Amino acid sequence: MTIAATRIDESSPHYRGWRVVLACFLMAFFMFGFGLYGQGVYLAELQRAHGWPGTLVSAASTFSFLLTSVLVIFTDDLLGRIGLRSLILCGLSALGASTVLLALMQTPWQLYLAFALMSVGWTGMGTVVIATVLNSWFERRRGLALSLAFNGATCGGIILVPLLLSLTGSIGFRSAMLAATVAMMVLVLPVVVIFIGWPAGASLASGGRSSGSAAPVHSRKALLANAAFWTMVLPIAMALLAQMGFIIHQVSFLEPLIGRASAGLAVTIMAAMAVVGRLSLGLFVDRLDPRVACAASMTSQAAALLLLLQSTSPTMLLLCCAVYGFSIGNMITFPPLIIQREIGAAAFAAAMGLGTSISGVVSAFGPGIVGLVRSFTGNYTTAFALCVVLDLAAAGMVLWRPGRRAEVAAS
Repeated sequence: MTIAATRIDESSPHYRGWRVVLACFLMAFFMFGFGLYGQGVYLAELQRAHGWPGTLVSAASTFSFLLTSVLVIFTDDLLGRIGLRSLILCGLSALGASTVLLALMQTPWQLYLAFALMSVGWTGMGTVVIATVLNSWFERRRGLALSLAFNGATCGGIILVPLLLSLTGSIGFRSAMLAATVAMMVLVLPVVVIFIGWPAGASLASGGRSSGSAAPVHSRKALLANAAFWTMVLPIAMALLAQMGFIIHQVSFLEPLIGRASAGLAVTIMAAMAVVGRLSLGLFVDRLDPRVACAASMTSQAAALLLLLQSTSPTMLLLCCAVYGFSIGNMITFPPLIIQREIGAAAFAAAMGLGTSISGVVSAFGPGIVGLVRSFTGNYTTAFALCVVLDLAAAGMVLWRPGRRAEVAAS
């Protein structure tokens, strides 16, 4: 069963679900801060400290993302077997062990172990678990809850990474990583233990798992044969591929046009607008059709990229980055909303895990494809034009609604 809006006021600040949102915000803050945005810091510092080639560290990052894409498929199984809080605590412990190992490592094999542990962290504290637990706590305010929690991801990039860089400059990389790890444990561990859990009376359909009797494998097989699932997953994967490609190459594209300082400002503006966009969407998305809102976001990114290619004005370039950033964070907010509405609650965790895995693998090729096209053509025009085409194709595909609403059972 789902949360009954007639019995529970989800808008009340006293509703326990909002404390769960706080815990999820902190989880996303450190998971994305350490696990995604912090990777640039590790690349620079490990090269400086050990003289390791950038390809070695980059390969470890790729290994981590691909391993994560495999592990998240089994989130549903893990929730059933060890429980929600235990899974999150395992993820927190793995992430903490990963960051400590990054601070203390001396050999390349330790680097790969650290990134493997980080993948376990993603499985226990990433988007699939966050979306699944919030899906069980919210019905009418689900979109707002997801938006607020996932803003922790963006804030992790805006706050944690500059803090790591500042601490590294003053006390060294090793001490900075250890201090940040202690801070994570102090902040996250208590709120997970105190606040995280399923709602009272939560059932399999609401995302809770009271026993290991479910058969999620059958759900995954059914999902792969479900057209509604594919018309959500493929467009999101295409849009994320284009998005990752642009984000990674943004500074390289802008620096010759407006200088390094302004290019850095563009990144800051884009990140800040991602927070604004996610908060803005959260206020209204529960009253919108998530497929239409998703298509609009993809179209706005395509328009921003197209204008970016046509302009040389610093003001216009910064404005385009702001418009593009407005939709960045929402690409991970739409899938759980579409899944809950069209796939059904019984297969929510399985659908989130499988969809996240597929989009993660596809989007991982974004930076490489953009870089390859840029190398062949000598500029970013064709590469970013390809991103425009991908966004527009994704926007059209996500509006396709094959068949009626299909509940995917785990039987």
